[in-house]
Amino acid sequence: MTSQPATAALSTQDIQALDSAHFMHPFTDHGDLASRGARVIVKSEGIYIWDSEGHKILDAMSGLWCVNAGYGRQALAQAAFDQMMTLPFYNSFFQTTNVPAVKLATKLASLAPRVGDRSFEHVFYSSSGSESNDSNVRMVRRYWDLLGQPQRKVIISRKNAYHGSTMAGASLGGMSGMHAQGDLPIPNITHIEQPYFFENGLPGETADEFGLRAARWLEDKILALGPERVAAFIAEPIQGAGGVIIPPATYWPEIQRIVDKYGILLISDEVICAFGRLGYWFAYEKFGYKPDLVTFAKAVTSGYIPLGGVLVGNRVAKVLIEQGGEFNHGYTYSGHPVACAVALANLDLMEREQLPERVKTDLAPYLAQCFEAIASHPLVGLAETCGFTAGLVLVKNKATGERFAEHLGVGMICRRHCFDNGLIMRAVGDRMIIAPPLIMTHADIDEMMRLVRQALDFTLQELTEKGLL
Repeated sequence: MTSQPATAALSTQDIQALDSAHFMHPFTDHGDLASRGARVIVKSEGIYIWDSEGHKILDAMSGLWCVNAGYGRQALAQAAFDQMMTLPFYNSFFQTTNVPAVKLATKLASLAPRVGDRSFEHVFYSSSGSESNDSNVRMVRRYWDLLGQPQRKVIISRKNAYHGSTMAGASLGGMSGMHAQGDLPIPNITHIEQPYFFENGLPGETADEFGLRAARWLEDKILALGPERVAAFIAEPIQGAGGVIIPPATYWPEIQRIVDKYGILLISDEVICAFGRLGYWFAYEKFGYKPDLVTFAKAVTSGYIPLGGVLVGNRVAKVLIEQGGEFNHGYTYSGHPVACAVALANLDLMEREQLPERVKTDLAPYLAQCFEAIASHPLVGLAETCGFTAGLVLVKNKATGERFAEHLGVGMICRRHCFDNGLIMRAVGDRMIIAPPLIMTHADIDEMMRLVRQALDFTLQELTEKGLL
């Protein structure tokens, strides 16, 4: 692996000691971290990062689903510098605005396609997907209040969904580990099962049959609660942090039929799926459904600076604007000028390089071919892709589909082999997932797949030696 010099001022051990003493990491067992020491990332370029020990690592997770345009893009850094020297900050309260925020809202409205009677002309800004989903809860409930239906408060989500880690975001999400801490979910948020055919399909059932059955869990829940109480359904187009769970083709059309039938709002959480990840600017276009609100963050700036928001559809915006008076909600950094300037530069770069189109017509089909090939590996029970995301399931018995016992942590064993051999691939239980930068070439994908196969081989060898197969 290519080496880069470690940081000059502090050794890796010095940084790890200070990290353990002072930095509380997200989603981390800090006792475990203190015993192992954090991996210190010091440099990035293109699709690679380097740690403080000089190891070059192919980042097949785009940071955290966000560095879609790749690392080291000077245009984005320059946009931040120029805006900082012009207007580094001013708030958007008190009937005040700034030019980058206005330009970005206009740009996002132009990129968001109209689907049926749904269009998106308005943007509400935040700094993250979590904050954006909190804003969705506020807007949804305010919408129904203004329409004289204040009893419509319940928002339905899915198990194993991820919608952020704030109180409302974590409640909307369906992660049991998060709900176990902090007395979650908050009231009037409930969940249905996820559309995961590999795990929840019945013997003899086709994927399309399962897709319809899974969608109808929403209707069952609406009827159990009472349609007059249900405000909205929130879902990711594909579930990202849950393990790249890709619903069957029949799922989203049936969801649309159900929300239309009962008149409830539909929230598309596209924090992971928007901005080219699935080959479209916004994933709802790919799947053909008609959301009322679209959550975005992460790749709007390619992760270079925090920014999030909500595309507010005409149905909701009209009521909030024309009937709502003052909307008592917002953030200090709503429409932050530097973040918006970087987002504009990022979207311009993605348009010039045609990154969504490249994913749709070239990169996604090639990645699908590669995952078809890796499905033959003895440990792989399922390998599937959607756009430029992919997941595979590690199984104990390929013929029967028998899974490994959860306590064995087989996914984490595979993840360790990935890291140790120059690849970032994420483990979600026994599912291994990737979401690479959109700037990859076929040669880059080939190298990534070589590293994936190598990690699988090392995992197979370790499990065999331990007598776990």
